[in-house]
Amino acid sequence: MRRGWKMALSGGLRCCRRVLSWVPVLVIVLVVLWSYYAYVFELCLVTVLSPAEKVIYLIFYHAIFVFFTWTYWKSIFTLPQQPNQKTEESFQFHLSCTDKERYENEERPEVQKQMLVDMAKKLPVYTRTGSGAVRFCDRCHLIKPDRCHHCSVCAVCVLKMDHHCPWVNNCIGFSNYKFFLQFLAYSVLYCLYIATTVFSYFIKYWRGELPSVRSKFHVLFLLFVACMFFVSLVILFGYHCWLVSRNKTTLEAFCTPVFTSGPEKNGFNLGFIKNIQQVFGDNKKFWLIPIGSSPGDGHSFPMRSMNESQNPLLANEEPWEDNEDDNRDYPEDSSSLAVETET
Repeated sequence: MRRGWKMALSGGLRCCRRVLSWVPVLVIVLVVLWSYYAYVFELCLVTVLSPAEKVIYLIFYHAIFVFFTWTYWKSIFTLPQQPNQKTEESFQFHLSCTDKERYENEERPEVQKQMLVDMAKKLPVYTRTGSGAVRFCDRCHLIKPDRCHHCSVCAVCVLKMDHHCPWVNNCIGFSNYKFFLQFLAYSVLYCLYIATTVFSYFIKYWRGELPSVRSKFHVLFLLFVACMFFVSLVILFGYHCWLVSRNKTTLEAFCTPVFTSGPEKNGFNLGFIKNIQQVFGDNKKFWLIPIGSSPGDGHSFPMRSMNESQNPLLANEEPWEDNEDDNRDYPEDSSSLAVETET
C-alpha cells in the first residue's frame, strides 16, 4: 500500500513538472501576442495617420513576424534526436540484450570498463570522459556518440547537445540547433524593427504632440519591452555566434572535450566557413530558412586532426581508469539557458 502511494505521488510530481515546464513558453507566447496587437492595432491602425506609412510598416512587420514565429515553432516542436534514430550507418550505440545482461551481471568495475572499450572499438567514437574512460550512459544503456550528452530534463541522450532551454521547453541539439539560432536572429530583428519604428511616436507622445489616448500606453510599453528583450537577445545571440564560429556547443565551452589523446578545446574547429557549414549546411539558400540542412546524422563529426584516410586520435588507445567525470551533472547556466547534462 505504501509503495503504491509513493508511486502515485511520484507520478503526480512528474505530471506537475511537465505542466510547469510550459510556463516560460506560455509567457513568451502571451508577450508576442500582445506585441502583435499593440503594434498592428494600437500603433499602425490607430496612431499612424499616413496610409502609405501604415502599409509599409505592416508589410515589413508581418514578413519578420512570420519568420520569427516559424523558427520559434520549429525550436519548440522539433524533438531532440537520440542516438541510432536516423543513423546513416549500421553502427549500434545501444547495448544489445546480451551485452547489456553481461555488463550488468559483471561485478568487477575493471572488467566492465574493458567491455566498454572493446565495444567502442567498433564505433566511430573518439571522445572520452575527463578521466579517459569510454563515455557510457547508464540510464539509456548506450555508448555515447561524440558530442552526445544525457539531458536530465528530457531524460534521454541527445545528439550534439548544446543545452536545455526552458524558453522553448526543449533540448537544443543536432536536430534543432539551426532553428534555435534562427529564432534568436529573427527575435533580435523583430525587437529592433519594433523599437526603431515605435521610437518616433514615443517621442511625439512624450512631447504631447499626439492626444493622450489608450494607444499611448501600448506604444510606450511596446518600446520599453522591445528594448529590454533586444539587449538580452543580442548578448545571447552574439554568444552563440561565437560558439558557431569555433564549432563548439555550450557544454563544450564550459567543459573541454577529451579525446583519446587528451583534452583539446579546438578538436572540432574546422575553420570559420566550415564551422558555419556544420550548422547551416553547404547550400547558402537554406541558411535563413528554417528547414533542416545540417550535414551528417549527428552520430559522428569531422575533427580538426582527422584526414580522409584515418584519425590520428585513435592512435595509442588504451583503457583508462574510471568513468566518474562523465557522470556528473553540469550546473544550470546563470543566463536564461538551463544547461542540463549527461550521466
